[in-house]
Amino acid sequence: MTRHINRKYAANGLFVNPALPSKGETVKVVYTGLLANSGADRLYVRFGFGPAWEGALDYKMVRTENGFAAAVPVAAADSLNLCFHDSAGHWDNNAGSDYSFEVTG
Repeated sequence: MTRHINRKYAANGLFVNPALPSKGETVKVVYTGLLANSGADRLYVRFGFGPAWEGALDYKMVRTENGFAAAVPVAAADSLNLCFHDSAGHWDNNAGSDYSFEVTG
């Protein structure tokens, strides 16, 4: 079975693989958005689950030729929520709406 990249937020420079993650999987997050294009030296992805951002953590992203990347463990079924920040305290949270992806059980 081929897994596809979720391009829901492609216009914002965010891609996740697999397109529909399941609890227990690791999701590859690639970010080429506003902060990456503003000269950030370090980027972090903050992620959590469900509407209350349960288990929220920050992971340092690695600069690659395709943008900044991180592997995020999917610890809960419901939704995976993401936002990004740089070392200078600038945030990309999709204009306050955050970036949310469905997670299957």
